[in-house]
Amino acid sequence: MFIIDFILHIDAHIYNIAHAVGGWTYLILFLVIFIETAVVVFPFLPGDSLLFAAGALSANPAMHFNVLLFMLLFFVGAFVGDTCNFFIGRTLGYRFVHYKFFSKLIKEENIKEAEVYFEKHGSTSIILGRYIPIIRTFVPFVAGISQFPVQSFLKRAFIAALSWSLIATGAGYLFGNIPFVKTHFSAIILGIVIVTLLPTVISVVRSAMIKKRNNQMKR
Repeated sequence: MFIIDFILHIDAHIYNIAHAVGGWTYLILFLVIFIETAVVVFPFLPGDSLLFAAGALSANPAMHFNVLLFMLLFFVGAFVGDTCNFFIGRTLGYRFVHYKFFSKLIKEENIKEAEVYFEKHGSTSIILGRYIPIIRTFVPFVAGISQFPVQSFLKRAFIAALSWSLIATGAGYLFGNIPFVKTHFSAIILGIVIVTLLPTVISVVRSAMIKKRNNQMKR
């Protein structure tokens, strides 16, 4: 329940953090974005909504936050996080998922879903996956498991992290303090979550239907 409340009211929570710690807000939000993908096991952390809220925060002249610094930190956090994730997959593979501690935090079916997504979209999934919650946490890991070329991964991860940071934070900066958006911020954040999760839900449902149909054909 805390995670859901934090995501839906992320603007209020970030404002509270900013008032409490001031400039340390930059570091805290950077670490959230880094951890979301770097250690594989925290796909539930709010990426898109956090960037949007941070952009809105920096647009408020009373708060004295720099949107360009937020964009830079989010880009670095996402890129370095994806790179760490990739090398975990490349060096440890499924052994990482099967460790007792980590197996409680991530489900192997989430990895399988990311594998299906990676196989379907190929190298473009590294860029597209950055915009899809949960998927973005596991695509670098799957790319590492598949021994995807390092240089090719880094180029695509760079583009993905940069574009994601600019678009999501920029959108918050441009639109986050419009009166209508401020009044309906929770509903808009919920809409962002639903829209970004929709491709994953469709993919899961489609895979389940195909699996069910194949099982029926075998009988």
